Amino acid sequence: MKIFDRKKELNTFTLKKREKDNTIGLVPTMGALHSGHLSLVNKALLENDLVIVSIFVNPTQFDKKNDLDKYPRTFNKDIELLRQLSDNIVVFAPTVDEIYEGNVVSQNYEFDGLDKVMEGKFRSGHFDGVGTIVELFLRTVAPDRAYFGEKDFQQLQIIRKMVEIKNLPYTIIGCPIEREPHGLAMSSRNERLSKNTREQASFIYTTLKAAKAEFGTNSAITITDWVKSEFENHPLFDLEYFEIAEEITLTPVLKIQDNQKYRAFIAVYADGVRLIDNIRLN
Repeated sequence: MKIFDRKKELNTFTLKKREKDNTIGLVPTMGALHSGHLSLVNKALLENDLVIVSIFVNPTQFDKKNDLDKYPRTFNKDIELLRQLSDNIVVFAPTVDEIYEGNVVSQNYEFDGLDKVMEGKFRSGHFDGVGTIVELFLRTVAPDRAYFGEKDFQQLQIIRKMVEIKNLPYTIIGCPIEREPHGLAMSSRNERLSKNTREQASFIYTTLKAAKAEFGTNSAITITDWVKSEFENHPLFDLEYFEIAEEITLTPVLKIQDNQKYRAFIAVYADGVRLIDNIRLN
């Protein structure tokens, strides 16, 4: 497996591949890989001749330094997991200075309001940081396709919007959420949970499924109030938000329209760890 930490060396390598008409897929990650990441890589392998997996903990998308410092870093383990998947994987793991060229700041984007709700309410500057690093990786790698998980559905929609407003010629592909056996959405942050909390965190997905079952029968307000009450009665979890939103615009919904697609979004704290999830409602 080839591992690059310099853009110039990666570009030289990919140029040779393109001369042979090889297609390239990109899977951007922050490392601490799990089965969810590997499902993205496997899909990319099916659809491309070569897959580049970036491993980079991006400082500009963290609004709290403590969260950045605690983010798990398991580079050697990540490499072994990828090595077992395929010989057609290349890892790009630049330093902060290499990818940002010494100017570690976010661009300011206009995401048409996609960044003002849910995660955007609680994580100041987060999506400007996400947009900045994804744009940098897309322009560096120039993939045919880039793959992102739907667990971060708001992020996925924002990346699609960034590609649109910047007129970038790359296809963004969303992939289904991978879940642990008890239903918790797979995340690198799950490793920070105690064994007991991790098992009981199935409550989050169970609540989302119950909300989905009520969708179309009860109003969005009624469902939201019920979810809030469920979490108020659970000692392990602290609900940050629950929103029912239109899928494309991410606009929070009060009255359900028959011709719209909706998702329920949730953010919860457990053991001091912030967990997010979502589910399509119709």
